[in-house]
Amino acid sequence: MRRLVLSFTLAAIGAWAVVPAPASAAPRPAPAPVTDAVTAKLLGQADAATRTAGPQRTRVTVTRASGGWAFGTAVLLADRSRDAHPTGSVFLARAEGKGWTVAFDGEASFGDLAAASPLVNTDEKAVFTTPVAPMYAGSDFRTGMALPFAVGQTWTLTGGPHGWGGGAPWSSVDLAGGDQVVRAARAGTAYTMCTGWIRVIHDRGYSTDYYHLWSSISVNGAAVGQGAYLGYTGTDVTCGGSATGRHVHFGLRQNSVYVPIAGHGIGKWDFVNGAGEYQGGARHGSAFAGVGGAVYNYGALGFNQGVVDANGGGTLTRRSGPGSGYGVLGSLADGATVTVSCSANGTSHTGRYGTTALWDRLSDGSWVSDAYLSTGVNGPINGWC
Repeated sequence: MRRLVLSFTLAAIGAWAVVPAPASAAPRPAPAPVTDAVTAKLLGQADAATRTAGPQRTRVTVTRASGGWAFGTAVLLADRSRDAHPTGSVFLARAEGKGWTVAFDGEASFGDLAAASPLVNTDEKAVFTTPVAPMYAGSDFRTGMALPFAVGQTWTLTGGPHGWGGGAPWSSVDLAGGDQVVRAARAGTAYTMCTGWIRVIHDRGYSTDYYHLWSSISVNGAAVGQGAYLGYTGTDVTCGGSATGRHVHFGLRQNSVYVPIAGHGIGKWDFVNGAGEYQGGARHGSAFAGVGGAVYNYGALGFNQGVVDANGGGTLTRRSGPGSGYGVLGSLADGATVTVSCSANGTSHTGRYGTTALWDRLSDGSWVSDAYLSTGVNGPINGWC
């Protein structure tokens, strides 16, 4: 009986042996290194000289990776020369077959990837997935930003509008003074691009860059509030460029590119271009601070607020209705901040920025001509009355 059982068992084993095993799926080809894909995209946006220099001019740092996703920073290093500054982006990438889909911060595709990525935290999703607005949000130059130092301090404008790395657009200014502590101009999520260089990504497609910092924070997507510590003014040039005297090189970006800082309201100042780079200055009401002048940080201008610019006239008349024929209710000092409830058309007036028939009803019920308010918008900022 044992032999029969053994024979049966061997026969059974033999029968099993001849049954073909199920065909396994072909192994999925491993994608090329994500750093190669990010470097290629980075160089594709560089000038001809940088593309010729090749990958040795790039620094791609993967700070998070999991399940076919990668997140990090991509930097083009700059020469150690005047007017040179490094450029770069925060990137998000997803493996697709043998390659990667790569997007840089400010691009519409970056928000799409962020919405699906497990690497992106809740605070980042709130910023990244905000719909990308048209450049300057359709002639809307409001930023909701303070100057990059403590509200209530006075610093020196050491360099007027100039390029981030030289040339147009003149996206940046240089600032120094006070306690030398550099702070976030608006809430957002912060990233270390390289030693001495912090980027904060904000809502509405904006981001701000802070370079030459000493003792800068090391950060990878942490939420920061307006006024959060980023570092000290300094002369750090780890990623290239040059610096004479400690300062912060403060730059403005929108939709993944640097944009002219002139015309944008920051800290209730409007920056003004000069005849050349590093010239110009900033205006608060009728007051003007040129290079070497003092700029006081009044804090962020609300999106329904304006700064009185009497165009040298001293005060602005408040009236009971939208026109110069209405009764006088009082006046406002040049440089005062007002809150606008709604707007209507009335008599035409000419201010610093042109002629308009628009009048604004203020939160106290009085009316002023929009010709004498700096709001960042050429039109109503809080709807029609």
